[in-house]
Amino acid sequence: MADTTLAVLIPRFGPPEVLGEGEIPLPTPGPGEIQLRVGASGVNFADLLQRAGLYGEVPDLPYAPGFEVAGRVTRVGEGAEKWKEGDGAVALLRFGGYARDVILPADSAFPFPEALTPAQAAGIPVVFLTAWVCLFETGHARPGDSVLVLGAGGGVGTAAVQLAVDRGLKVYGTAGTPEKRAFVVDELGAEACFDSRGPWADDLYEALGRKRGLDIALDPVGGKATSACRKLLNPLGRVVFYGMSEAMPGRKRNWLKAALAKFRTGSIHPLSLVVPNQGVFGIHLLHLKEKEAMMGPALEEIFGGVVDGRWKPIMDRTFPLDQDGAVEAHRYLHDRKNLGKVVLEAPAG
Repeated sequence: MADTTLAVLIPRFGPPEVLGEGEIPLPTPGPGEIQLRVGASGVNFADLLQRAGLYGEVPDLPYAPGFEVAGRVTRVGEGAEKWKEGDGAVALLRFGGYARDVILPADSAFPFPEALTPAQAAGIPVVFLTAWVCLFETGHARPGDSVLVLGAGGGVGTAAVQLAVDRGLKVYGTAGTPEKRAFVVDELGAEACFDSRGPWADDLYEALGRKRGLDIALDPVGGKATSACRKLLNPLGRVVFYGMSEAMPGRKRNWLKAALAKFRTGSIHPLSLVVPNQGVFGIHLLHLKEKEAMMGPALEEIFGGVVDGRWKPIMDRTFPLDQDGAVEAHRYLHDRKNLGKVVLEAPAG
């Protein structure tokens, strides 16, 4: 008979308060699988969209959300002997990270440096790998390029600013509070950071010398922001689209606002890209399929940069890995209070 483990669950769609807690099956690791005792689980905006029912394909209810975890290996299946009991690992999951234990393919897990706590390690994979893929795999960023990072005070945003500055890019950002904007400039090294709730496109246009001047725009917002990014692109400029936070401005699902955000984002006809010489990419980190092999070397380099001090995970705060903690974490992200990453942390033991 399979064991069970405790998990935070989405039993029905709704506001943060619908999150529940319960036991879920924990099968024995099969061939090529390992079991991880979760020390921490990253919280991402996509988790909020899942809970609200705006995410697309998800498992049958109830299920545990969560894309990234860090912890210790407790069981090893046949053929996964590169791992042994007690090894520290981070892992990327499609779902299920809000649990005390997870079973996952051994190839989806990566060692993390002992210098990092599980909470720090869990706060790195999704945000840094998303930023990495957006900038270097699809954006093809090169030293001297100019890049706009929308939501520069968030998890992916703070990672992207650091990576871009380190690679010699000229970085601009947007953020919603004076404190976040000051942090992005003073602590992370951006050229400027504009009010995301104000006329940021006009402000950036002035900063660029009243001309198109962007080579890359990282857009997790959608709506009018996407059109604004395209208007600011240089010839051969690229918009890298990896989210649509405008579809969920509050804590509850609102189909009218979601539809309006999609409408404002607009459809992009290939011919509309030809004359301005533009490119538009869409990124979903967990659907890279045949390209997933690039994540291991990238994450190894990211961890190396964190350990040697070139980059750092910007950790806002942790919440307990339980029902109450997850509810509070979701409220916190909905209210856009976070500067950097939010993580659920399991109790010791």
